[in-house]
Amino acid sequence: MFTLHGTGVGFGIAIGAARLIRRPDQEVLEYSILPEQVGQEIQRLTDGIHSATECLSTYYEDLREESTDEVHAILDAHLLMVQDPILLEQSALIIRERLVNAEFALQLHCENLQAVFRDIDDPYMRSKSDEISQVIGRIQDELLGQHAGQSSLEGIREGEIVVTHDLMPADTIEYKKYRVGAFLTNLGGPISHTAILARSMQIPAIVGLHEGIRYLKTGDTLIIDGKRGVVLVEPDDAALDVYEKRAAKIKRVTRELEVIKYKPATTLDGQTVELNANIEFAEELKQSLECNASGIGLYRTESLYMNRRDFPDEAEQFDVYSTLLNSTERPVTIRTLDLGADKQVDGGRRNMSLATNPALGRRAIRLCLHDLTLFKPQLRALYRASIYGDLRIMVPMISSQDELDQLFIVLDEIRDELTRENLPFKPHIPVGGMIEVPAAAVTADMFAKRLDFLSIGTNDLIQYTLAIDRIDDEVNYLYDPLHPAVLRLVKSVIDAAQNAGIPVSMCGEMAGDIECTRILLALGLREFSMDSTVISEVKQRVRGTRIGEMEPIVRDLLTTNESDRYRDLIQLING
Repeated sequence: MFTLHGTGVGFGIAIGAARLIRRPDQEVLEYSILPEQVGQEIQRLTDGIHSATECLSTYYEDLREESTDEVHAILDAHLLMVQDPILLEQSALIIRERLVNAEFALQLHCENLQAVFRDIDDPYMRSKSDEISQVIGRIQDELLGQHAGQSSLEGIREGEIVVTHDLMPADTIEYKKYRVGAFLTNLGGPISHTAILARSMQIPAIVGLHEGIRYLKTGDTLIIDGKRGVVLVEPDDAALDVYEKRAAKIKRVTRELEVIKYKPATTLDGQTVELNANIEFAEELKQSLECNASGIGLYRTESLYMNRRDFPDEAEQFDVYSTLLNSTERPVTIRTLDLGADKQVDGGRRNMSLATNPALGRRAIRLCLHDLTLFKPQLRALYRASIYGDLRIMVPMISSQDELDQLFIVLDEIRDELTRENLPFKPHIPVGGMIEVPAAAVTADMFAKRLDFLSIGTNDLIQYTLAIDRIDDEVNYLYDPLHPAVLRLVKSVIDAAQNAGIPVSMCGEMAGDIECTRILLALGLREFSMDSTVISEVKQRVRGTRIGEMEPIVRDLLTTNESDRYRDLIQLING
């Protein structure tokens, strides 16, 4: 028996036989062409892209009945990548300049794009590198005479664990159809499309094994721990017994969580807690309501801007926001754009250079205030949509009072414009700020006096506070939501909001981590926002907590300077 370690992105535990599935290895050969053959080769490239588009369109359409609206958006994004005119233009340029075949020109263009994306600090954009390879690989399939929509899963047995180098979104959907037990991949990260799909379908999965699958062969018995990111290969009887019991417990807990879905999120000492949902796509609203979320605590609007050449205009955004608000009576918090020099609508083809360190560059509110042609259409659409529901506007990455001054000037201008144009809107929409920069956390009392609510974005706050990139394999072991510095900052933000008499919530991953729930409750947090799939689990922890018993332990936690004592207190809280 031996173990492999990767990133767990799916649900639960799977035990089954490995099935290695390899996409046919395509050696993309370079060969020279004559100048008079350039036109013919570019036409062959054009035909290949057209054929791949048609095949994938048909293939994806067949899969739509088996997938969610969120998955539809991902499939559509891949089709947009195939149809992107820049793909044809740049590959054709390589054919002309280097006098090489279409397949090799595509490969060179793919490598150039991947190099750009791999140098980006932002994990979401860095994950695009793998997707570029997937999409261009589908076109190369056509050029090499292989069908782009061909499934490689024929003959697979229910419960087998698929082991492969990488996955297209469509492949992942196919796995569900074949009722596979789990899947393992060399590539992928916690926020790649493969991971998103795995979580939405509740398939146990581990990605990012870094060539670890070379140690596996078809027929090997595997145990997949989707939560811990661990693969046990050819486990002994003792390990099998332990994990079979864990799997049975997970199934039992899942049934119990289903029972409490519609019970109130109330602590043992009578404190009511709001459990909201984070969503990426408007279509996820249905799933959040099915999980009985109190509302939408964070709707990320970046997906409206990605994988396209131009900004969505005011009309398009108004349609999305108004439809979303009209679909629920529960409150919806929409976050304004968190785009930056690294996250552009067209992958960097606008006149904006990539920042050396995008996390510290012109992003979010900094970018929006710099470019009002980007910001004002979104704000106008939000104000116009406000008449259709309970809307709250949240601004990311605020760090100074000057930014608030500029923001309020822009909001006044928007309201004046809409009034002059006789367009209906709610003039008094709650406007809040995300506290995700240490400077904002330290001065949260100043922001609390001027905003209607605060929301703690722990993902960035932890990274900025501890100077740690949590997806960097060399240092991510230091990423600690329960670090004393992080907890003290969180406490200061909660206190600032309470002293100002305004609501405060948390919308980072820490909010959905049950190891943090009781500590956050003892710190005074009463509004959480998380992925809807973990709402019931957090609710169960809330319902089993007596805050009065936790508060003195957490006070001790915030003041102790002994590491052993600190760990003992954490264990006592979650014991």
